Amino acid sequence: MARKSSIKNLANAKRAKNDEFYTQYGDIQKEIEKYLEYNPNTFRSKVVYCNCDDPFESNFFRYFVLNFNKLGLKQLITTSYKPSPVANSQLGLFGDDKTLPKSKGRPKVTANKFIINEVRDIDGDGEFNLKDVAKQLKANKNNEWMPLNGDGDFSSDECVELLKQSDIVVTNPPFSLFREYVRQLVEHKKKFLIIGNINCLSYREIFQNIKEDKAWLGNGMGRWISGFIVPESYELYGSEARIDENGNRIVATNNCLWLTNLDHGRRHQPLPLMTMAENLKYSKHKEIKGKKSYDKYDNYDAIEVPFTDAIPSDYKGIMGVPITFLDKYNPDQFELVGQMVTTKVDEFNHGYPYINGEKVYARILIKKKK
Repeated sequence: MARKSSIKNLANAKRAKNDEFYTQYGDIQKEIEKYLEYNPNTFRSKVVYCNCDDPFESNFFRYFVLNFNKLGLKQLITTSYKPSPVANSQLGLFGDDKTLPKSKGRPKVTANKFIINEVRDIDGDGEFNLKDVAKQLKANKNNEWMPLNGDGDFSSDECVELLKQSDIVVTNPPFSLFREYVRQLVEHKKKFLIIGNINCLSYREIFQNIKEDKAWLGNGMGRWISGFIVPESYELYGSEARIDENGNRIVATNNCLWLTNLDHGRRHQPLPLMTMAENLKYSKHKEIKGKKSYDKYDNYDAIEVPFTDAIPSDYKGIMGVPITFLDKYNPDQFELVGQMVTTKVDEFNHGYPYINGEKVYARILIKKKK
């Protein structure tokens, strides 16, 4: 029940266009390490752009700036959207710096642009940390900090110009604008690693990109992302909402994923399968075990496979599988045929699936490759 409460509040925030959910450092580190295991040079000599990240609070900025040399980055660009309710509070990068714009005695909340070209131990204490970055930025030595002219919207002209200069975009974009955000990345042919809601897999545009091998899921979904930092104004519900050791308010959820077009080893791992006869005899799912055959849809020539681990290895036709199958999707093993997610019918979507006159859950249509 607690988990459902957390998910419900994330959904409510999405509808209200309250997109102030911040990714935890550990979740970013865990995901990116998987790409480095597959290809240590994934980020080497690349310009990384975090275009939905207030540098004062973003753990994406924190991760990339602290690992700038380890990753071999050429440049890190970070821009923020102006009305961030916790700006200048989480990382406290500049503290009481008197050069910052002030409003009623406090640092003025502006849309910011940070450009990092170099990181080094500037104060000679033997280690590199955010204080070194702050000193370099204040002195404007090889790095740049300045307010943006506009509000920092990712689609604004000045942010698009920065996007054009980048190689890889990594961030947690606003869920309420996810379609528009991904569309812009694809139009500009950018590599990306971003967080989205699982529901995005039912969006026509997102599914089309996955079907055409222009995007795929990252290394995990659901519990792989352990939770989001939320503003103080957010009311915490349920036992899975908590305050961590650093005082951050965390909402745990099981309905988010990483969407990317950066290659990683997990997407090339084949899904282990049993034959149709073996599934019908040995499956751990009561919906499958003991039946004479798999159900078929009333409105489409395909069998119903309600669980990813029940996909038969010897069925040559089209199968309807849960949307979460895409977390295990190997493009060398399966072909994506289409969707059954809405009543609207087109080349990608074939209408909600029905069995014996009853509508069932949304499905992805797949076919096993030879």
